Amino acid sequence: MGIVGEKLDIDFVISTGDNFYEDGLKGVDDPAFYQSFVDMYTAPSLQKTWYTVLGNHDYRGDVGAQLSPILKQKDSRWLCMRSFILDGEIVEFFFVDTTPFVEEYFTDPGEHTYDWEGVLPRLAYHSELLKDVDLALAQSKAKWKMVVGHHTINSAGHHGNTEELKQLLVPILEANDVDAYINGHDHCLQHIIDNNSGIHFITSGGGSKAWSGDVKPWKLEELKLYYDGQGFMSMQITKSKADIIFYDAFGKVLHTWSISKDRSVAAWI
Repeated sequence: MGIVGEKLDIDFVISTGDNFYEDGLKGVDDPAFYQSFVDMYTAPSLQKTWYTVLGNHDYRGDVGAQLSPILKQKDSRWLCMRSFILDGEIVEFFFVDTTPFVEEYFTDPGEHTYDWEGVLPRLAYHSELLKDVDLALAQSKAKWKMVVGHHTINSAGHHGNTEELKQLLVPILEANDVDAYINGHDHCLQHIIDNNSGIHFITSGGGSKAWSGDVKPWKLEELKLYYDGQGFMSMQITKSKADIIFYDAFGKVLHTWSISKDRSVAAWI
C-alpha cells in the first residue's frame, strides 16, 4: 500500500470498517490501536487522513473509543464517525453506518455482545439516517457520488447480499444517481456492475484475513472481479472519469476499470 500510495501521490485513505479484530477496541487506551493502525501503516505515503466507518466487529467493542477525539490526539490521521460526508470537490463520499440495519445482530447475536449506545431505538435511528443520506445525495452538486459502508449490498462472497440494505438503501442510491457503493465485510476483492442501475458495487475487504474459495454463483456479465485473497484498491478521479485498480497484498495489479461520466462508456484500462 505504501509503494502504491507513493506512486499515485494519494490524498487520503478510506477504511471500510472492522477496524480492530475480533471485538473492536476495549477503550481509548487499548494497545490494538497501535498494533493494528499506528504501528502498522508506517509508510510515508500513508501519513494522510484515514476516513473510517464502523463495522460489525467494531460494534462488539467500545464504539465510543473509536469515535473519541482522544484517538486523533494519539495519531492525527485517525478520523472515525458513524456517518459523514467527505467533500472532495468533484467527488463526494457519503459514509453510512450500516451495522444497525442488520436485524440479526439484534435478534440473534449469539455469543456476541454489541455496543448499541447511541443507536437505540434502532428503527428510529436508521429511519433518520436514511432521510439524511437521501437529502444529502439529492442536494449534492458533486460530479461523482460515492457511498461507503461496511456491509455488502451485492456480493458473491461468504456473507452475500445484505437484504436490509437492498430494501432500504438501494432505492436511495438509484434515485440519486450514485456512481458506486464501496464496502468491506466480505473478505475478498470484488467488482460488480448492476445491469439495471449501472451502479458499481465494490468490495475492498481483503486488508486482513481472506476466505479462499468461498464464492457463490453470480451473473458473469455483472461480476467483473472476484479475488479471494488479501489486497486493496485505489481510485483516481477526475471530472470525466474514475479509474479503479485492485491490487494483491504485494501490489500486483489484479483488475482495472474506468468509469466514465457518460455511463455508456466503461471499459478495462
